[in-house]
Amino acid sequence: MKTRWLLPLALLLITGCASGRGAWVELSGKRYSVEIAADDASRERGLMFREEMAADHGMLFLHDREEPLAYWMKNTKIPLDILYFDTGRHLVAQRRDVPPCTLGDQCPPYPSDAPARYVLELNAGQAEQLKLAKGTELKLGPGITPLK
Repeated sequence: MKTRWLLPLALLLITGCASGRGAWVELSGKRYSVEIAADDASRERGLMFREEMAADHGMLFLHDREEPLAYWMKNTKIPLDILYFDTGRHLVAQRRDVPPCTLGDQCPPYPSDAPARYVLELNAGQAEQLKLAKGTELKLGPGITPLK
């Protein structure tokens, strides 16, 4: 009787469906495991209060439409690269080495230079390491679908 739940649980863990893990993106040939922020609450929370993030991880923010965006570092404890991509998933703006901010609502915004639909946050220094340039394409792994 106790083992009836083991097979379904094992399948969930193998496919990455449990706890939303298994999503990835690829940028300039490098793959990053990402957490997805696709609703207002998860986009607002973002990477707040995290003490660290693995080198090959990030957070991908999905927006309903392409528009000018601005992110900030409120309650964010790790320096980040903030990368903005348009609907075609081409890099339109990047804010490198954005420092943590403990000023609450006084933290400065970091706007996109052009309308964007996707935002990828990576550990600071990744954009430099990858030599990212305007137009670089962001590849989405299976299961990551744009919001409609």
